Amino acid sequence: IHLRIQPGTDAWVLAAMVAVIVQEGLAATSWLAEHANGAEVVHEAFANIDVARYCEIAEVDESLVRLAARRIARASSAAVFEDLGLQMGRHSTLGSYLEKLVWMLSGHFGRQGTGFIPTSMVSLARGDKNPAGGKPNVSPVVGARIISGLVPCNVITEEILTDHPDRYRAMFVESGNPAHSLADSRRMREALLSLEHLVVIDVAMTETARLAHYVLPAQSQFEKWEATFFNFEFPSNVFHLRRPVVEPLANTLPEPEIHARLVEAMGAISDADYEPLRAAAAISREAFATAFFAATTANPTLGALAPVVLYRTLGPSLDAQYGDGASSAALLWGACHRCALSFPDAVHRAGFTGEGMEPGEKLFEAVMTSPSGVVFTVDEFEDSWRRVKTEDGKLNLVIPELLAMLQELETAPIADPEFPMTLSAGERRAFTANTIIRDNTWRKKDADGSLRMSPEDADSLGLIHGAQARITSSRGSVTAPVEVTHMMRRGHVSLPNGMGVGSSDDATGVAPNELTDRAHRDPIAGTPLHKQVPVRIEAVEVAGETMEAVEVQALAAVAGS
Repeated sequence: IHLRIQPGTDAWVLAAMVAVIVQEGLAATSWLAEHANGAEVVHEAFANIDVARYCEIAEVDESLVRLAARRIARASSAAVFEDLGLQMGRHSTLGSYLEKLVWMLSGHFGRQGTGFIPTSMVSLARGDKNPAGGKPNVSPVVGARIISGLVPCNVITEEILTDHPDRYRAMFVESGNPAHSLADSRRMREALLSLEHLVVIDVAMTETARLAHYVLPAQSQFEKWEATFFNFEFPSNVFHLRRPVVEPLANTLPEPEIHARLVEAMGAISDADYEPLRAAAAISREAFATAFFAATTANPTLGALAPVVLYRTLGPSLDAQYGDGASSAALLWGACHRCALSFPDAVHRAGFTGEGMEPGEKLFEAVMTSPSGVVFTVDEFEDSWRRVKTEDGKLNLVIPELLAMLQELETAPIADPEFPMTLSAGERRAFTANTIIRDNTWRKKDADGSLRMSPEDADSLGLIHGAQARITSSRGSVTAPVEVTHMMRRGHVSLPNGMGVGSSDDATGVAPNELTDRAHRDPIAGTPLHKQVPVRIEAVEVAGETMEAVEVQALAAVAGS
């Protein structure tokens, strides 16, 4: 069932689906009584929602919405995947909450074929504890919520471009490119240039690196031992430590070496701190473990800088045992032991058994000697319930702040007459990529990053396939070639991500964040609304050519492809 909604109306459709489940008595009542809190409050909040009107606002067939909700609610199992279209659109946080109510009210969690909580070698999220006094953890200038330790990217410039005494004065950027990849690039460049100190660690001379006071060149992922922690498999979870395949470029270093040199230059750690641990590592990893835990207990600074300590002390023995550069994986020794302590049953099911530190040690050895990856945990569906962190282990259905936001859905969105169209700024396409790839010639299709639009919009604007269009937002104006396609709804256009990198002389395509606005963000999480950028589109007159000539060229291009 494809609910082809009007872009930006996700929350209306999801609220309608929750309302269908509530109003038609489709909720898993007995399951909710056992596994969740707050079902009565949610039922009351959705009992009187006008499903037909919400579907009309989203311009989607009500019967299809009801059919989808019924299928999910009545299914023996269902699973939901949420991605950027919802997360970077209008009502981002509210929409994520509504999406979860759909499957929670239907009882689709903790059973085969339903939602789960996977194990991870290193967690990508963390719980937030309020500072002393119970005040929320917020950024110093704007007062934006810091969620999972992260300052919302759309407030960073406001945290810099101010005379506030607690403003951000320096920035350390590693493997990121805020001058290109965060909203409102023009203002971001202004903010970065105003910093007292800007340091960049990266593998390329990015747009941000060009503005930095210092650039520390790192080795690429093909030149060093490296891993990623995006493992969300279930029930078998895989971790892959990748080995280098080419020699590194001259004058580059792996990030652990850069980090260690910086920490040592600041005087935070000395050779005297390292020596006892190096001596223990030379004996055995068991001896090292005893010495490491004793040292970090006695000196909390060493514990806070554990990645550097492990790299400098355990690392050399890994180089000797597994090959040059393996020292970069020293941090994984601690991660493997933490994983074995956090998920003992799942680690044992993956084959890493024993007493004390033995499972963690076996897991680390497997990681280091399995160049194609290793299954580090094997989960059971009941494990997800043990990972629910509420006090009683039940799902919490009620978030009062978000339920209150339902009132905002009573008013249909109104387009700005000055910017009547919706731009998805940064669509993922077959030949777009993260901006680590700087060579624009690698793209085999859509090399210039076309503006996709519907045939109806193209006709009304006097545009044809291949013609140039001007896209204007509240923050900037750019031009791009047009691709006319039935993929797009009327009023909805898109530009690809990954374009517009390089110097002004060789950049190809449009950098989407020349059009986005820092103020256009979710009111709770501060998430940029890149999929919901108000713009207007105009045809660009071609000097010295007739429209007929442009049309002939466009038809020839279409025929050639």
